[in-house]
Amino acid sequence: MIMRAYTNVILALIILCFINNTFLSHASDTLSPNQTLSRDQTIVSSGGEFELGFFSPGNSSKYYIGIWYRKITDKTVVWVANREAPISDKNSALLKVSQGNLVLVNESQIEVWSTGLSTNSTSSASVLLLDDGNLVLRHGSSSSLWESFDNPSHTWMPGARIGYNKITKKKQFLTSWRNSGDPAPGLFTLQMDHNNSQYTMRRKSEQYWASGPWDGEIFSGVPEMRTAIRQGYRFTYVDNENESYYSYMIFDPSFIARQFLDVTGQLRQQMWTESDWLGYWFRPRQCEVPAYCGEFGVCSEPSLPICSCLEGFKHRFEGEFGVCSEPSGGCVREDGLVCVPGKEAKDGFFMRPGMGLPRYSRLETPVGGLSTLDSLLLPQFSEAK
Repeated sequence: MIMRAYTNVILALIILCFINNTFLSHASDTLSPNQTLSRDQTIVSSGGEFELGFFSPGNSSKYYIGIWYRKITDKTVVWVANREAPISDKNSALLKVSQGNLVLVNESQIEVWSTGLSTNSTSSASVLLLDDGNLVLRHGSSSSLWESFDNPSHTWMPGARIGYNKITKKKQFLTSWRNSGDPAPGLFTLQMDHNNSQYTMRRKSEQYWASGPWDGEIFSGVPEMRTAIRQGYRFTYVDNENESYYSYMIFDPSFIARQFLDVTGQLRQQMWTESDWLGYWFRPRQCEVPAYCGEFGVCSEPSLPICSCLEGFKHRFEGEFGVCSEPSGGCVREDGLVCVPGKEAKDGFFMRPGMGLPRYSRLETPVGGLSTLDSLLLPQFSEAK
């Protein structure tokens, strides 16, 4: 009986060792070909600065593979893999290294995201999470096949580049989240304009802000960069026959800071205090962002709240326009139009001095040939300065 019990213990230990070799332990910074990541398992950078695993943003029931700061209390995601392909069950989904690629398969074991490399490399490929937040797919112990810094989502990390490779035509650019609970690509992008030595923001394909050209130290449209230099930042802009890119570094390793393209269409610079993110600067101003206040919304700076409704309109959703943190649902009419030929019109127009029509307004003629105010789509009013 004693020998049988001892044999069972040995067998259990062997099974446990096999499981630990197959599924990743929490202390590792590496995902090897014989390991998978599932459920609440994570990999952690060697210094404990960053963590990678499954997460669910906001009140969403969907799951994504992401990288976040590990040492701060507010779980802040800096990179997302499967932005357009969420999974519903993290317990049966797997992240693994397969045929030289990092691959995510869903609960049905269908591939929904991968690094997408054309390679025959298999056994020697592995994934390493670095202390700067960069996720590196490498061959052996040295050569890098793929990096998350070259494929950013919405956050611009120190050491990463926003740039353009003139040989391969590949770009590194930021894309905002759709909203705070959905990391799918949103309306706004930030990218390099190598022809004019600056970076720009776009809503879909329309440019609405530019940093101004590089003057050898900063971009002319972002004077706050000079203050940042005095506080330990180093900015680099490179433009040659092969590539054009912009990056920044922070000398103090204890200083946690990030730049990210917000869902509002603004590039924000923040630093971590003891318990919260502190806004350092942002560009552009709210009223310079297309459709910041939504249809029939009035954008006015520096008043608070910044967004309000035109006369005769009300907020589309209750509780809006306190402090705009996301693109607004805008405003809707309080009462329907009364515009019937032969009857007395009860509708009219209000004068709003000091206001300007938005760039994206358009006039439509409805069926019957009567143009009405209701057919004038106003994504945003901007107060004239």
